[in-house]
Amino acid sequence: MDSFGRQHNYLRISLTEKCNLRCQYCMPEEGVQLSPKSELLTAQEIIALARLFVKEGVEKIRLTGGEPLIRPDVVDIVGQLYKLEGLKTIAVTTNGINLTRLLPRLKEAGLNAINISLDTLVPAKFEFIVRRKGFHKVMEGIHKATELGYRPVKVNCVVMRGFNEDELLGFVDFTKDLPLDVRFIEYMPFDGNKWNFKKMVSYKEMLDTIKQRWPELEKLPCETSSTAKSYKVPHFQGQISFITSMSEHFCGSCNRLRITADGNLKVCLFGNSEVSLRDHLRSGASEEELVQIIGAAVGRKKKQHAGMFNISQMKNRPMILIEPALMSFPLCQDTLQYPPNSKQWGHTFSHWLTLRTSLPKQMGKAFMKNKLTGQPFLPGSHPEQQWHIMTGILQTQLRGCCVFQKDPSSTFDTKCLEASSVGQVSVDYQSKEASPGSEFCTRDLGSCTNIPHASHSLTHTDEEGRATMVDVGGKPDSRRSAVAGAVVCLGQKAFGMVRQNQVKKGDVLAVAQIAGIQGAKLTSQLIPLCHNIPLNHVEVSLSLDEARYAVVIRSSCQTWGRTGVEMEALTAASLAALTVYDMCKAVTHEIVIKEVKLLSKTGGQRGDFSRV
Repeated sequence: MDSFGRQHNYLRISLTEKCNLRCQYCMPEEGVQLSPKSELLTAQEIIALARLFVKEGVEKIRLTGGEPLIRPDVVDIVGQLYKLEGLKTIAVTTNGINLTRLLPRLKEAGLNAINISLDTLVPAKFEFIVRRKGFHKVMEGIHKATELGYRPVKVNCVVMRGFNEDELLGFVDFTKDLPLDVRFIEYMPFDGNKWNFKKMVSYKEMLDTIKQRWPELEKLPCETSSTAKSYKVPHFQGQISFITSMSEHFCGSCNRLRITADGNLKVCLFGNSEVSLRDHLRSGASEEELVQIIGAAVGRKKKQHAGMFNISQMKNRPMILIEPALMSFPLCQDTLQYPPNSKQWGHTFSHWLTLRTSLPKQMGKAFMKNKLTGQPFLPGSHPEQQWHIMTGILQTQLRGCCVFQKDPSSTFDTKCLEASSVGQVSVDYQSKEASPGSEFCTRDLGSCTNIPHASHSLTHTDEEGRATMVDVGGKPDSRRSAVAGAVVCLGQKAFGMVRQNQVKKGDVLAVAQIAGIQGAKLTSQLIPLCHNIPLNHVEVSLSLDEARYAVVIRSSCQTWGRTGVEMEALTAASLAALTVYDMCKAVTHEIVIKEVKLLSKTGGQRGDFSRV
């Protein structure tokens, strides 16, 4: 018990500093200095300390990390903890990557509570933020936990403005057919995540958003020491909770203590004071001496943490060295080639459909600070097809990729993952029964030996000079691609603000990249005589040219069809450039858009073209 009368009966033990993900939110871009193995607690030391804490009144122990399930002896540790008399609950917080494989053995050893970290239901977001694959493994782990009878399975979701606050409704819908407790956690500051107050979405804001969709949302009773405010949509199997660590702290009822992987006792997650139990244990301290050391540390525990404004200035361990699964973006996975059906995941696909509501809303809000390498998936009308979605509004045969660079001080690493090869990601929407000559990546050049030169007359006018669409019905299908570019000269001030991500309207490069991809898809609606083309692949990249104080834009489009994609590429580059202008015009009107041009194109009767 501390000086404020709080009884501490809950201990969190970090088993390792290592993790099999590289979450941008949790781990600093430059990585962290891991402790030598000799400085980490052994299994015997963990059990010895756990036994001591249980004897002093701890009833619940949660194993954290790093990622606890990558420790080879984790099952044995759970088994030994289960033998401690007086310990009522053994829990684990995991990113879920190894859960399906280990959970049956963990349950048999005595594990009786699970928290799984998952901050997005969009595979592409997951893979980008954690720099690894694994989304489907996390989903499999969640379902394995429900199959083995864990009730509820807690899913931790750190909510960040501009990244995943648009997925609140999707996560709530996730609880419709599964016994989950989705816990929305307010974004917290830790060394390495470059704290920004604007990124925090408060509990009340989240609650208001959810109540607009489900006004019948019910408040559930909770225990005094609970960190969560729980709610339930009537008739849903699961529930949702809010961890209000920033807007409405729960320090007054805090009953938690933490032991880091290197054996330091932390009495407050937000505090930077630590006591090394490992050193005392290894120096031969008696059980009574250890109890006195622990009691003194707990006695110094403050009434509450410093508050979010002071916390942002406080030096603390990076979250990976405390227990990153609580805070990290436990996302990271194979962008599933085909979305699983409801039988595979045990719930409907409605949460995929409620991720976003309108393009204007997303462009101005949810995607304002996104840097994605791909799009979420929707189930296609035919099992052989894939339908990708950019903003959740239009189903389209497209995969957008961004490859842009920005100042490394930004919260997210804006050097997006490299686009996968065409054979891995791009989808051939032609029938599987099509002849080999019509494969996307192959082409029979036998029929293209005679390539006519450029026409000396306009092709989009009839004999009387009136505008008309070109009839492409008689043209052969072939692989078509085009690359276009544009340059937006911003001036020194606006350029600096874009680089530092300080433009009030949001992340200029991310929004412009999305606008470019959306523009390519809508070309036939913007340019009257353009054909509506099923795009197989779209890529828009933006980079900063400091010498010219400019944003350099490159766009590329690909299709298999009877007409080219030059206009799609040019439209993508143009709309990306216009978006940059729109978002920066409040800073200066000296912005100049120039060098909008076709850089290259392949395919078609007129042959290939490359600008020198």
